[in-house]
Amino acid sequence: MEKYETLKGKGLIFLFFLWFLWFINFSIRIVFSPILPLVEDEFSVSHGKASSIFIFLSAGYGIGVLISGFFSGKMGYKRSIIISLLLLSLVNFLIPFVYNFSLLYLFSFLLGFSVGIYLPAAIPLITEYYSEKQWGKAISIHDTGASVAIFATPLISIFLLKFFKWRDIFMVYGVFFFLCACIFYCVSTEVKISNPSKAMFKEIIKKRALWLMSILWVFAAGANLGIYSITPLYLIKELKMDIGFANTILAISRLGSIGVAVACGFIVDKFNLRFVIFIMVFITSMFTILLGIIGARYIAFILFFQAIFVTGFFPIGLVAIARIFERDIRSLATGIILALSILFGGGLFPYFLGISGDLLSFGLGIVILGVLVMLSSTLIFHIKELE
Repeated sequence: MEKYETLKGKGLIFLFFLWFLWFINFSIRIVFSPILPLVEDEFSVSHGKASSIFIFLSAGYGIGVLISGFFSGKMGYKRSIIISLLLLSLVNFLIPFVYNFSLLYLFSFLLGFSVGIYLPAAIPLITEYYSEKQWGKAISIHDTGASVAIFATPLISIFLLKFFKWRDIFMVYGVFFFLCACIFYCVSTEVKISNPSKAMFKEIIKKRALWLMSILWVFAAGANLGIYSITPLYLIKELKMDIGFANTILAISRLGSIGVAVACGFIVDKFNLRFVIFIMVFITSMFTILLGIIGARYIAFILFFQAIFVTGFFPIGLVAIARIFERDIRSLATGIILALSILFGGGLFPYFLGISGDLLSFGLGIVILGVLVMLSSTLIFHIKELE
């Protein structure tokens, strides 16, 4: 197929549509965070049990990205994304009818699984649609969908809660996912590659770079989604803030990260990739530690800067994955790394932070996470493929 050589005209329009798909995918993945205090109160469960929703979301996401990494190339990236969008529409229409907390675990898993199919198909699709010299910009612009979602989702929740119950928010998302599936079917072209062979799978899991990148992504995801997921509980239950005020702080704290994600796409080709990643992760760790020890008075300030630096890691991290792994294993590598990062960083970490909140305090758990993120930052210098 003919590749877009510049980010203009049809190439830019298509990229912004992919951007919206990633935005709405990421938004539904994190929407439980701003409404979690309401869910916790309605079902009368502890912080730890409420936070365990993120384990099932992440487990489903991890399995989804692994399956997509294995099969999306042969099935077709277009078809894989359409399946993801239709499944998301169905699950979102069903969640409002769940009145048993254990069933909410099941639907959280299905929600995560459906979201997980998307990215291992989207990143290779971008590298097929756009020339290599545009990868950094295209991937970074696409990835800002996550940054905008992290900023906008609490505000979307506050707005929708004025008109609907928390359950009905999922109905609204369901309509959008169905419309997106129809539009994507009409405007995209199918791209297929052969499935990774067993020998190729054995080869990739022996790559040291795969595991080093996975560890980096796990702790970056923990500092990003892990912190984000429990912040409303931390602000409302421990720091005694109002739910509307807490979600406003959460949203505003993510505003600056949008510009950083875009900027990273333009600096990634001008500076040493490993050094930029190290700086982003190390400074993230420092602000994460401060987040756990600072008082309510300065919490918004620390959240703002912590979000800026942790968000900058992800578009650069995706570019690093694209450069480390060859075309035929890129989707699989993306799937494995994302699966591990979301399962541990986006699932287990919020759960452990919730347990910390039940037993001692959220702040202590956040400080420990910050120290672990700091220790992981040096791993980037051991990835030879990025020299």
